[in-house]
Amino acid sequence: MDTGTKSVDMKDQTENSAPEKEHEAPLTAREEWAEFLKTAVVAIILALIIRTFFLEPFNIPSSSMKPTLLVGDYLFVSKPAYGYSKHSFPFSFAPIEGRIWAGGREPKRGDVIVFKLPSNPSIDYIKRVVAMPGETVQVIDGELYINRRKVPREPVKLREINEDGHMVSVMEYLETLPGGVVHSIYEESDSEMLDNTDEFVVPEGHYFAMGDNRDNSQDSRVQKLVGYIPAENIVGRASFIFFSTNGYANMGQVWRWPKSIRYDRLFKSLSPVRPE
Repeated sequence: MDTGTKSVDMKDQTENSAPEKEHEAPLTAREEWAEFLKTAVVAIILALIIRTFFLEPFNIPSSSMKPTLLVGDYLFVSKPAYGYSKHSFPFSFAPIEGRIWAGGREPKRGDVIVFKLPSNPSIDYIKRVVAMPGETVQVIDGELYINRRKVPREPVKLREINEDGHMVSVMEYLETLPGGVVHSIYEESDSEMLDNTDEFVVPEGHYFAMGDNRDNSQDSRVQKLVGYIPAENIVGRASFIFFSTNGYANMGQVWRWPKSIRYDRLFKSLSPVRPE
């Protein structure tokens, strides 16, 4: 019968099979260290490649971008969004002039960008692009004017927020930038230090960016510190929030996560919604 034949074949195969491979000798301590170092080097190289060419993590230490970004948010910045400059690389070491591999991709009005501070390129800033090269910008009584046209804003709600340990009343507005991007801003009042400015003319190859927390943001309105942002200073576009904590714990304090993570902010997109 077929059943018997199959049994004999299996028996013969077992009897004629090759002897088991001898047990390999365990690694010595030196060999284990060599394997560990090899793995660590490969991991570091992969991390550098990802951070340089694809996504770089940043955390938010200040309130200048409230309500879009909160202190304790951790986000990824897309490096290829606008191509690459010397500031795309660690320590800005690459001998690159301007931007390469941009493929015509440029920052758009409403994008949230990370850039090297023009007055001190060792410092990273994050703001929202509000004006493009060649445009005029001015703030009059707290309201933004682009190309001498008032940017519409609609009041939403009076809110109480924490600013540096004390509560402050702010009005939340929905601001509609030219082109249709709508985003929230905070204003304590329309008579703060940066609520009345000169008219700025954005140079070619530069951008004008502001914080969403308008009365608590040092941005392009402060010419000596930030001013106009050169295109080559832009590190990338803020893509999404991958982690957020209310300040009770940082990323390394796993045991505190359950009480500190802002679950509603995890994987929140930061790409502005643009009208079709």
